Amino acid sequence: MTAATELKFMGDLIAFQAGRLGSKTYIMFEDRQISFEGFNQMSLKVVNGLAAQGASPGDGVALLMENCPEYMYLFYGLPRRGGYSVPINTALKGDGLRYILTHSDVKYLMVDDRLYPKVAALGLPLGGIQKVFVRPTGDNRVPEGMDSLDTLLEAPADLPEYAIQSGDISHIMYTSGTTGFPKGAVSCNIEGEAQSLYDRAGLIFTPDDVLYTSLPLFHANALLVTGGYALAAGIPFGLDRKFSASRFWDRIRFYDATQFNTIGAMIPILMKQPVRPDDVDNPVRLVVSSACPANLWEAFEKRFNLTIWEAYGAVDGGAVDAINTGAAPVGSVGKPRDGIEWQLIDDAGNSVPQGEVGELISKVGPGGTREVEYYKDPKAGRRKVKKGWIHSGDLFYADKDKNLYFVDRKTDSIRRRGENISSWEVENIIRKHEHVEEAAAFGVPSEFGEDEVMVWVQSKNGTALDISGLITFCAENMAHFMVPRYVDVVKNLQKTGTLRVQKTQMKLQGVTAQTWDRDKEMPDLKLT
Repeated sequence: MTAATELKFMGDLIAFQAGRLGSKTYIMFEDRQISFEGFNQMSLKVVNGLAAQGASPGDGVALLMENCPEYMYLFYGLPRRGGYSVPINTALKGDGLRYILTHSDVKYLMVDDRLYPKVAALGLPLGGIQKVFVRPTGDNRVPEGMDSLDTLLEAPADLPEYAIQSGDISHIMYTSGTTGFPKGAVSCNIEGEAQSLYDRAGLIFTPDDVLYTSLPLFHANALLVTGGYALAAGIPFGLDRKFSASRFWDRIRFYDATQFNTIGAMIPILMKQPVRPDDVDNPVRLVVSSACPANLWEAFEKRFNLTIWEAYGAVDGGAVDAINTGAAPVGSVGKPRDGIEWQLIDDAGNSVPQGEVGELISKVGPGGTREVEYYKDPKAGRRKVKKGWIHSGDLFYADKDKNLYFVDRKTDSIRRRGENISSWEVENIIRKHEHVEEAAAFGVPSEFGEDEVMVWVQSKNGTALDISGLITFCAENMAHFMVPRYVDVVKNLQKTGTLRVQKTQMKLQGVTAQTWDRDKEMPDLKLT
């Protein structure tokens, strides 16, 4: 198939691959194997089951679940009847979870039994949610008054009488902000996008490839880059519940995987594992990486006998992306794809010379990047685009051949082990502690690459502050990956005339001999 209109939407691609590949395995999960035809049927069953419960086209469904095939059924099935999904980080709790569930206007919630207490703690009813479906994962019972997600899968696998419209919302992914609550990056059904994905997959993969991911499905990497490309290429992918450094290569061999994707600190963490005599004895031929440290790139390739491709992209980046397939030097993400007009600029908006750091911006237009839409926040989308150029917020430098090298994020967001963390959100929670007057959060370099979370805290009335108690408070009120590792208690936080905390000096000072370190002071603290 080559005509751009033959595969209009993802639902067409699912049906096409089911008809072409039938019983060939698509998803491998624990002791389950789901074929392409089985995936087609289950993605129809789940949306027909929702329709029987009153769901209509345009309704949103929140997904608060760990990795499982049902996640894929819902995410790829909902647009086939005009619905949209809202993947939610399973670590969220309290105000952060409440905000997404209410702001996204979802009418239905799918939640794992073990995660349901987080929802119950918020109190029901919650926002516009009309019904909660619980996925049983073990011995836990479905709470009284809730329905089991399994009941939805008992519906018929009939093709809905609904014509997908270009521009319908397909999903909303909330990205961590730096000056407020997360923003919902909107993705819509775009006619011809499925055909484009199918064509690209045919250039990257062979029919014998097998993909693998242990990254969470609430992130685009596992959900779209692994699951989506496996669907488009017509090849299987192995799915695990979570990443385990000690078991990683055994799981690779279990699935006989030939390719996987990495983000953030995965490569440094895997390199820190004890060397094994069978390190090179694995089936992987290719790793598609994001933010691979340049000093580990070739060492990782040699140790595990594979090739690394380095890629760049962002959920709210207007579809600007780049990938180094070996044509650019080690450490580079290569160049943005053909059709994208881009440049690097300084704070004044001027292009920077070769070798100097600047923010990546890209021109909005046909064949290039798209304007970014944030759910119920058009002003944020307009701020992202200035004079027809999308500002990525990411800093790069370019070499003489215009290959790009990622340097840092321009904003105050913190990147820790693959998670984007809003410094504002960390500060907002810490300020709720009864003995805290003010707080400033920022990232400091981690031995695993990316950042560790550090905070400067000003206590109320200059009183002594129990830092261990503060960290326990954080663990109880924020996602585990947000809990600060380093703490400095200070008398005052320096601010600008507009009352913004000045963090430049904090970042320059970083960790000192006097800094409190959670890893040393509370080594037994369990973060979940």
